[in-house]
Amino acid sequence: MRTKVGLWIDHRKAIIVACTDKGEEIGLLISKVEKQLRRSGDSPLKGPYESQQVPADDSRQRTFTGHLKIYYDAVIASIRDAESILIFGPGEAKDELKQSLEKNNLGGRIVGIETVDKMTDRQIAAKVRKYFPQ
Repeated sequence: MRTKVGLWIDHRKAIIVACTDKGEEIGLLISKVEKQLRRSGDSPLKGPYESQQVPADDSRQRTFTGHLKIYYDAVIASIRDAESILIFGPGEAKDELKQSLEKNNLGGRIVGIETVDKMTDRQIAAKVRKYFPQ
């Protein structure tokens, strides 16, 4: 059975459309990645900034990167059997996933990477059907 996968991804969720001989399946993976926190400076209304109350930038970055790795590993596990993979989405996640796929020796299955804005599930499925006609 030949499986072709279209994947819309950002740091919050991945929508996976798998096209097989039996039809089309749509899956959703939600990441547990929290948006990076911003530091606020001293404010006369809020009082002085205390460094002990906010984790260091490098600590937050390591946590963020760790959560992304877990998220990308889950995405890769769900598309591992695909022979062709189309990746599209609005931000950096698609390129980060491409690097993860290449580390897992799956980079050769990537047939395209496109930058697109937010899309509905139906728009994503239609784009994948158009890219991989049956």
